[in-house]
Amino acid sequence: MTQFKAVVFDWAGTVVDFGSFAPMGAFVETFGKFGVEVTIADARKPMGLPKRAHIAAMLAEPHIAARWQAAQGTLPDETAIDRVYELFVPLNEAVVTDYCALVPGAIKTIEYLRERQMKIGSTTGYTRSIMERVLPLAAEQGYAPDNLICADDLPLGRPTPIGIYKCFLDLMVYPASAVLKVDDTEPGIAEGAAAGCVTVGVTLSGNEAGLTPEEVDALSPEARAELHKRIGEKLIAAGADYVIETVADLPALIEELEG
Repeated sequence: MTQFKAVVFDWAGTVVDFGSFAPMGAFVETFGKFGVEVTIADARKPMGLPKRAHIAAMLAEPHIAARWQAAQGTLPDETAIDRVYELFVPLNEAVVTDYCALVPGAIKTIEYLRERQMKIGSTTGYTRSIMERVLPLAAEQGYAPDNLICADDLPLGRPTPIGIYKCFLDLMVYPASAVLKVDDTEPGIAEGAAAGCVTVGVTLSGNEAGLTPEEVDALSPEARAELHKRIGEKLIAAGADYVIETVADLPALIEELEG
């Protein structure tokens, strides 16, 4: 028997959408509709938060707030956040289906967990309406977790532990130390750490790297190691107990921890 009873995975940048590309264009396009220029780097900075909180974080950036004031005549407020969110969600829904490929090695990891009779849960910063587009495409590729907690399912989202607590109930697993949380973003790592899970950061498939699988494979061994180290340090600072390059490396980590 394994000492771990379940793994709770994030979605984009962790199990699907290597490099976490789906929301990026949608953020840039949405802000552009309000006359506000933002960059991909601006959009990536708060990744992992629920999408309304993500928009609020972007609007709180001084340079973006100044551009909003110049374009809209007032500093951004709660109404501004709502206006951006209402436009963003349909745009993200429209593009997300183009970014649902599983991260290489994910299926072998899922098979490994199933063989060990471990439950598989999931949380995401995406809304339920966005995930309704993602779930069937993931299932077609062989990935169907035992539960899903979306950003708008509960009153509190990341980085609070509430979504993970709901996973404990859905999966009927305890204690928290018997659950692994795997994520590519700082808010997602913080979510797992706050819940008391053993928290694992993925470095090369996620938002911080922002690279395709081909771009990662083209890195020199030295550049790859340096990127893993740099991103890993950020995730450890956010609360990660361990860091791996991608979910393909999770079985080896579990074997090491249980050795």
